[in-house]
Amino acid sequence: MLELGETQSTPAADLVIDGTDGTFATDVIEASQTVPVIVDFWAQWCGPCKTLGPALEAAVQKAGGRVKMVKIDVDANQIYAGQLQVQSIPTVYAFYQGRPVDGFQGALPPSEIGAFVEKIAALGGDTEAEGLSAAIEAANQMLDEGAATDAAETFAAILQEEPDNAAAYAGLVRSYLALDDVDQAEAILNGAPAEISTDPLLEAVHAQITLAREAANAGPVAELQATVEAEPDNHQARFDLAIALHANGKAEEAVGELLELFRRDREWNDGAAKTQLFTIFDAHDPKDPLVLNGRRKLSSLIFA
Repeated sequence: MLELGETQSTPAADLVIDGTDGTFATDVIEASQTVPVIVDFWAQWCGPCKTLGPALEAAVQKAGGRVKMVKIDVDANQIYAGQLQVQSIPTVYAFYQGRPVDGFQGALPPSEIGAFVEKIAALGGDTEAEGLSAAIEAANQMLDEGAATDAAETFAAILQEEPDNAAAYAGLVRSYLALDDVDQAEAILNGAPAEISTDPLLEAVHAQITLAREAANAGPVAELQATVEAEPDNHQARFDLAIALHANGKAEEAVGELLELFRRDREWNDGAAKTQLFTIFDAHDPKDPLVLNGRRKLSSLIFA
């Protein structure tokens, strides 16, 4: 087994290699016993492959030896592509300890590529990374328990060790939002390194900042509800009611009003209802029932 830090010295040229059916057992099966290996099935004629491949390579290089990548040209090497049921390209598989553990087909946005590679790299373990992960978990718990100042100090300390840690940046932003310091939260977000600026965690806190600024100007819920009940087609009042509801912790009700507004007039104010729904969805955990149900209902309305 590799000792802590040994992967960091792996020559960059060895992190991404061209493989064949003949070398697959060595390059992938055997190599993945000690470090996760991402296999990119591609072809010269494949347009999306020309975008995905370099992005994967860059993410693998950034991981600093915690994961490797093997590129397989399916035109010249069809045995393992057939065994793994590769039906379209690009197709990506991740191997660890000799077996496939994850994968996807087609191109991905840059932020998702980085997240995928980091997830696979994490399978191999990293003592330093595990220590930072534990610190982030502890800081998140502080934040959940209302100790926003302590959480902010912990997230800031983590960023001293790892300046491009998206989870720590997002946590620091959320800490200042919890302290009602929206300006500082936005300043921190704007100072995040460019390479993590599109990370889903930072996109989420960006949406949270947007909602926080809207909340500061939210109108009284009772008055807006009365207006909407009296004037069901008053779209501005319904939109303002949704903002006020969310500002008062009633996210589900806010989503309901926005869905109703979208149902009544999806084009109102340049599609403001749909835009606001996406802002709310982005601000919450993608697996939150609020998001899952909201997206499902919105899709039903869009394709009705």
